[in-house]
Amino acid sequence: MTRFQYAILVATMILSGFLGGAMSERLFSGGIAGAEPKKNEVSAEQFLLLDQDGKARAGLGLDANGEVGLVLTSKDGNRRLYLSPDDRVALKLADRSGKVLWSAP
Repeated sequence: MTRFQYAILVATMILSGFLGGAMSERLFSGGIAGAEPKKNEVSAEQFLLLDQDGKARAGLGLDANGEVGLVLTSKDGNRRLYLSPDDRVALKLADRSGKVLWSAP
C-alpha cells in the first residue's frame, strides 16, 4: 500500500466516522439527557419526628377532616401542644390527662 492509498484510507475512515455519528444522532435521537432542575422543596402528606423507640413525638400533617395541624407529644404519647389554623381554638396546651390548661383563639 502506497502512502497515497494509506492517506485516502485514513481520510475515508475519519469522514465515515463523522457521518455515522451525525446520522445516528438524527435517527436515534431521544432528546438530550440531563438532570432535573434542583428544587428546594420536600412534599409529603405528613412529617413525623420520632424518638429512639420509634414513637412519634411531633407531627405536622392533615387530620381526618383535612385540617392542618402541628402536634407535640410527651414521652407517654399524650398530646401536649396542638396548633391548627383551621380549628376553632388555634393553640391548645394540655396536661398529662388531656385537660386543656391554656388555649388561644
